[in-house]
Amino acid sequence: MSRIKSCFEQLKQQHKQALIPFVTAGDPNPEITVDLMHAMVESGADIIELGVPFSDPMADGPVIQKASERALIYGTSLSDVLMMVKTFREKNNDTPVILMGYLNPIEVMGYEVFAKAAQDCGVDGILTVDIPPEEAGTYIPALRNCELDPIFLLSPTTTKERMKIICEYASGFIYYVAVKGVTGTSALDTQEVEQRVSIIREVTDLPIAVGFGIKNAQSAAAVAQVADAVVVGSALVNLVEQNALENNKIIKEISRVLQNMHSALT
Repeated sequence: MSRIKSCFEQLKQQHKQALIPFVTAGDPNPEITVDLMHAMVESGADIIELGVPFSDPMADGPVIQKASERALIYGTSLSDVLMMVKTFREKNNDTPVILMGYLNPIEVMGYEVFAKAAQDCGVDGILTVDIPPEEAGTYIPALRNCELDPIFLLSPTTTKERMKIICEYASGFIYYVAVKGVTGTSALDTQEVEQRVSIIREVTDLPIAVGFGIKNAQSAAAVAQVADAVVVGSALVNLVEQNALENNKIIKEISRVLQNMHSALT
């Protein structure tokens, strides 16, 4: 059984929801990433979503765009991110790790080469923002052959018919984008989230994670009432930016926020 499936099954038995923090690998420097990953687990993270720095992160707002820029100053590459996961696995072989990013770096490496490298380093799932399932004919099989879950996004404007198509290609979980627009924007409408999640549940048995717009423990707790997982990104990346010169301060502040969210979900 995959780490992702095992994680959700264990949480379901405990009547709990997964807390999934997002940070960009290499932000604000490559030295902090692995230590931060361990600290997030210690603070209640059930799954880690690790952003792969990219020069044109079209789904992301200014906060995460700047995170990519900071990481790219150090030349943080896809290969570097894989090595960070491999180092993380030296001490943690249980917590699922998902890479979130864009197709270009993967195409440069090659689908099969990337998938095998990701598997060998201990990656569990891949969320590639800019490839629709209809155009992923050789990409998805490459992931599946290496036991990697392809994770897809659904948005507030996704039709039910479109949901069915996307969910046929997905595994691991479905990521529902709770707001229209890029990351770090718009207020969260929890009533609308509940309505949309109920529709998604009609077309798939996969767990549903909700992200975009979750800024604090209160919004996380509200989303957890209707979803299987809560994803928090920009709120954490903001803390990285605010404390970019102090790695210890970054870890302390992100740990504090995650502990509050974890408490709100239990």
